[in-house]
Amino acid sequence: MTTKGVRGTRSNARASMMPRPSGRGDTSPAENRSGLLGDTLARLSPLNAAAMKAARLRQATLTKPAGSLGRLEDLSVQLAGILQTPTPRLGGKKVVIVAAGDHGVTAEGVSPYPSEVTAQMVLNFLRGGAAICVMARSVGCEVVVVDAGVASDLPVHPSLRRLAIRRGTANMARGPAMSRDEAVRCLEEGIRLAIEQAAAGADVLVTGDMGIGNTTAASAITAAITGADPECTTGRGAGVGDAALRHKVAVVRRALKLNRPEPDDGVDVLSKVGGLEIGVLAGVILGGAAARRPVVLDGFIAGAAALIACALAPHVRSYLVASHRSAEQGHRIALRHLRLRPLLDLKMRLGEGTGAMLALPIVDVAWRTLAEMATFADASVSGRADGGHA
Repeated sequence: MTTKGVRGTRSNARASMMPRPSGRGDTSPAENRSGLLGDTLARLSPLNAAAMKAARLRQATLTKPAGSLGRLEDLSVQLAGILQTPTPRLGGKKVVIVAAGDHGVTAEGVSPYPSEVTAQMVLNFLRGGAAICVMARSVGCEVVVVDAGVASDLPVHPSLRRLAIRRGTANMARGPAMSRDEAVRCLEEGIRLAIEQAAAGADVLVTGDMGIGNTTAASAITAAITGADPECTTGRGAGVGDAALRHKVAVVRRALKLNRPEPDDGVDVLSKVGGLEIGVLAGVILGGAAARRPVVLDGFIAGAAALIACALAPHVRSYLVASHRSAEQGHRIALRHLRLRPLLDLKMRLGEGTGAMLALPIVDVAWRTLAEMATFADASVSGRADGGHA
């Protein structure tokens, strides 16, 4: 079985389903600068410019025409900046954190699937039968399954990391999805997961998700932070028809009008229109960047999590690798706002981390070509006769 939980899990006790009051007056944004979240934000730093410069110079000496490996060269330089060395090596573990959570907004009929499917899919992950498990096995990536806020009861399982935040979000079309305190807890739990996995030998962290209704939350987050109209950020999700799509757009629009999330405050957006699993993944992104690990994003839900993380710390973007472009139309808007270019476009929209699995071999090839290729001098190969680099 490929799944592996984090040992020493927290209590299985659940927090109350009743949402606490939320809003600008609930808790001051000053809490973003205290505790684990504040400490993590304070630790974040830009990529190492000297290592990136040296990596570019090394790329120019390798036995190939300069620039002939295209975006692989750019990716290798990014990895050099993250790892602070001109010859980056990522030979350790790769871990996909699949966070699952339920969404109260499903009460509005935004998904053709019932909420019970979230818990059923978690069990499928634990049995190793889901798409992410199959694909992770094929590329040698560990799967860590996380109950970030599943509404249904789940059995105790040694490979399930259980968080005690709340049983699903509240219905964001009727009020805030969660309290501000709960949003901060989501972020901090994700930070802990990233730090623990990095300490256990993970060189690359990958975001994965599961949650019926989470494309509705991702659509609202994307609209709130980018300023795009919900009609542009909202897609068909698990496969709704035209009438249901129009209804879904209306629900997102109503949630934004009712809750009025502040686009520059990632915690506010998360608490008003977010999801528990999205908050945990945003924390994984922050924790991964603080641990100086590349974070490979999956699709639309991961993009929404990245928007939250980058609203809190903009230069976290430099630690992100966009694996693919989801078929969900809102993902294009999120990627454009994040200034990220996806490596692949295979029209996928499953989530779970599946698109990111296909990008992991590209990440491996990028660092290996930079670190392991011979230079012209090493191989006694003649360089350009005109001495140029183009």
